[in-house]
Amino acid sequence: MAKTDNRKPKIIIINNKIKRRRLNSQIEDNITDQTFSPFFPTVTDVVVPVVGQRLLAKFFANKSCIELSKTLLGQILCRKLSPDGPILRGRIVETEAYLGSEDKACHSYGGRRTARNEPMFMNAGTIYVYFTYGMYYCFNLSAEAEGSAVLLRAVQPVDGSQHMIELRNRFLQRKRPEISSSPTDRPIKPKMLANGPAKLCIAFDINKDNLNKVDITSSNDIWIESAKTVGQEDIVCRKRIGISGDNEWVDKELRFYIKDCEFVSKK
Repeated sequence: MAKTDNRKPKIIIINNKIKRRRLNSQIEDNITDQTFSPFFPTVTDVVVPVVGQRLLAKFFANKSCIELSKTLLGQILCRKLSPDGPILRGRIVETEAYLGSEDKACHSYGGRRTARNEPMFMNAGTIYVYFTYGMYYCFNLSAEAEGSAVLLRAVQPVDGSQHMIELRNRFLQRKRPEISSSPTDRPIKPKMLANGPAKLCIAFDINKDNLNKVDITSSNDIWIESAKTVGQEDIVCRKRIGISGDNEWVDKELRFYIKDCEFVSKK
């Protein structure tokens, strides 16, 4: 009587392990490429944010500054103006990456660490707001690498556009008291409401006094909700705006925006 070949189950087990490793590898590659689909086969150790769900610390972890800049595109910035007030929402459509100590255009270039740029050295997802041109603010989020941050350049208004218009007009009245019209009398086109770093901060009431050093993953005043991921084919890379000095860093394409989007600051 011939002996039973007991090696086949082992071969099957090995093949299954190989298939699973390949599957995990494909998922990891898709996550890295930012083309991961929520309909891809589920693996227990991969966490995919649910659309409309608040983005937590794990979203910001283990991402390079460039990767985070791209991943934030399409996500929804949310701002609650007061405990009982309205919630403003806007789709992030344009970002810039500032890479830390190596980046000559970055506030932390050369390892520079000051009271001003301290949020850049805090946990990924910490808000860094700085004052510029004597009247405007810029809104950044720290990235994983020490001293790196993502500048949010533009958002597409989703909810609360009328409140954004009022905030923009009130700011204009403070800067130009000769303007006598009420905050609601001066219409602003939706695509012009938050298509630039300063406009974004004004429209969402973001300044150094109220949100600097705040953790966006745990704040009740400001947070980001997950939305459909923007594929690499729909992300445009260009030079950063307003950068001068070293040509190497001036020419680096570290500004990212959604292709064919009319709500960006510049194409």
